Amino acid sequence: MNLELSEEQAAVRRLAEDFVAREVTPNAVAWDRAESVDRSIVKKLGALGFLGLTIPEEYGGSGGDHLAYCLVTEELGRGDSSVRGIVSVSLGLVAKTLAHWGSEEQKRDWLPRLTSGEALGCFGLTEPGTGSDAGNLATRAVRDGGDYVINGSKMFITNGTWADVVLLFARTNDTPGHRGVSAFLVPADSPGLTRRPVHGKLGLRGQATAELVFQDVRVPADAMLGPEGKGFSIAMSALAKGRMSVAAGCVGIAQAALDAAVGYAGQREQFGRSIAHYQLVQELISDISVDVDAARLLTWRVADLIDRGQEFATAASKAKLFASEAAVRAANNALQVYGGYGYIDEYPVGKLLRDARVMTLYEGTSQIQKLIIGRAETGVSAF
Repeated sequence: MNLELSEEQAAVRRLAEDFVAREVTPNAVAWDRAESVDRSIVKKLGALGFLGLTIPEEYGGSGGDHLAYCLVTEELGRGDSSVRGIVSVSLGLVAKTLAHWGSEEQKRDWLPRLTSGEALGCFGLTEPGTGSDAGNLATRAVRDGGDYVINGSKMFITNGTWADVVLLFARTNDTPGHRGVSAFLVPADSPGLTRRPVHGKLGLRGQATAELVFQDVRVPADAMLGPEGKGFSIAMSALAKGRMSVAAGCVGIAQAALDAAVGYAGQREQFGRSIAHYQLVQELISDISVDVDAARLLTWRVADLIDRGQEFATAASKAKLFASEAAVRAANNALQVYGGYGYIDEYPVGKLLRDARVMTLYEGTSQIQKLIIGRAETGVSAF
């Protein structure tokens, strides 16, 4: 096994590092306080090809493999997880799903805009009453002649107030459970679609998070993505790859925590010397360092499996579970190194901890990941 990056992958990582240092890190605190990332960042992400990674060039994508995608996602997570979320959702959940399941017309209509940053996508799965129980959606899409009429609501939707297209999951028949769910591409300017921003979040404060309300929203039948009744399968396949992206972003958070803790420990003096000399501080830093390496290797394994066409869903759950919990531990340990100063938002570690905490919740909670892993290992369904 060769874990050395190719020249192309190393170049992509350097490009992402430079972009984060120039465009993201200097603004992260201000965006967090304002609860809004500067929207101009979207076009900049598109111009560098970051919104088109792994998407075929014939549809406006920038190609590349999934490890390159992880490298970019990690660097964005290291700079500001709110920016990472823009890419993870619009590219990772929407554009990649469209590239796999979409008709030729759908792909040629939406992918060039999504990969360039001209348009953004959001993933309309979670509802006020259904989070982990995604098979029991209440949102309905009823056939009416050549159209479907959609009614319902979605909650905690990343990119929700910025998106130009919603990859929406709705029930199209009365079949119980996930078999009655279908997927649709719904333009965000459709009459009857209302978007309400969600403010006051613990972390990812700069990210555009929204509630979406559908009141008699009408879309043509050809807006359906994939076959009728296959929406749940489409959502789960998207989330399996999405968990790799979340894991990579968590590696970035943990790496940022490590960088911050090492830098501060070398500068902060107590009892006549830097606190980096003290063994208990070294223990905190060593724990972070091990978590970074372990999370990164688990994540890279998922990328390798995908690129080789191998089964990857369980590996993605393992990476997401470990990396999200590791990011929380890493940020918490880094805050301990900083002491009281870590509790002030002029320093980076408090934001890292707040941003890390949601990673154990979305795209499948840690408990859901354990169920998936346990079912795969035992062959016994948990449901």
